[in-house]
Amino acid sequence: MRRLLALLVLAAALGLLAQGCAPRRPAELAPGFAPLGVREATSLAKDLRSRDQGLRSWRELEPGLRRSLAYVASRPQAEKAVDRPGLALTWGALRATLEDLLRLLPELDRDPGLLAREFTWFRLNPGTLLTGYYEPWLEASLTPDPAYPAPLYGVPPDLKVTDLGRFHPKWKGQQLTYRVENGEIAPYHDRQAIDQAGALSGRSLEIAWTRDPVEVFFLQIQGSGRLVLPDGRIRHVLYAGKNGREFVSLGKVLEQRGYLTKGEITMQSIKDLLASRPDLRDELLATNPSYVFFRLADQGPYGSAGQVLTPLVSAAVDRSMVPLGAVFALDSILPGERGETPFRGLMLAQDTGGAIKETRVDLFCGSDGRAEFVAGNLKSRAQVLVLVSNRALPGKN
Repeated sequence: MRRLLALLVLAAALGLLAQGCAPRRPAELAPGFAPLGVREATSLAKDLRSRDQGLRSWRELEPGLRRSLAYVASRPQAEKAVDRPGLALTWGALRATLEDLLRLLPELDRDPGLLAREFTWFRLNPGTLLTGYYEPWLEASLTPDPAYPAPLYGVPPDLKVTDLGRFHPKWKGQQLTYRVENGEIAPYHDRQAIDQAGALSGRSLEIAWTRDPVEVFFLQIQGSGRLVLPDGRIRHVLYAGKNGREFVSLGKVLEQRGYLTKGEITMQSIKDLLASRPDLRDELLATNPSYVFFRLADQGPYGSAGQVLTPLVSAAVDRSMVPLGAVFALDSILPGERGETPFRGLMLAQDTGGAIKETRVDLFCGSDGRAEFVAGNLKSRAQVLVLVSNRALPGKN
């Protein structure tokens, strides 16, 4: 065991050394926050539209806000939730923000200016990319069936995750995912080993079987979905873990290899290409070594904060940039069958994602056909503005 722990520490140190050799972002380009004046915040607050988010009134934000509050209230209130240039907040400050917004919700339809008078707005610079995800529906069976050849796996018992912060404070917040083979630690099996070499076959780890490995691939990217069983029953399938391998964008791979241009890349165009080139399907899917494991549930989908997500309200963020539980205004555009439409609303940071780094935001679009279209085509520039209650800021209360 001592040898294993020593190897873990060595692996972590080598990983950090490699990171230290990477080019550093120039200080002037590092993402950060800048506070807005009341006048600019008032103008932006008046442009927020609850109908863009499918809400008839701002009062309908209450369930989602209360779910965020439950998560934030469970955190150590004096600890930092975020510490970035221009914005450092404790969990207690986030809790005060959520409590104050809940208190003011009944008045916002009449007086949106309250958002500017009672809260300070912090613009995230530089502007960011807004993408989308949704809850796909897959035909599936809970028992083996030749008509459903593509398995969904639960978390393998030999997949190990350790908190590296236990070994040294400078590794706080970092994890190592691994397996032990012949007394040595090794990276966990990648996508090629699992789906093509059968690394998990014969171990009774399947929780369901589906019709199409491409749909499983995209289910893993979305993180959750719904299974339609042969008898018509519906089961939620939720994220349970991952293999710790780097996420590689298949869209970028297809662009680099000349199969699609950057402007052509959408979820549907990728699916169409894979369907038209079955000879390349497995090879292309394997270029993303990241692999997600699932669990069955009766409710969902859930975000990383452990709360049910709300369509067009919940969003995935990089929690080191925008903390889980935060409220932020979003100004962007959404794709539609008849063209792009403005999208300005109040968002709840309730999820994370392997590809969601730094300023990028991933919008949960829902689970219907429109959600699939929006999520599959959404790649818009966006403005993110985090709201913080004035009573939670020094000198403001």
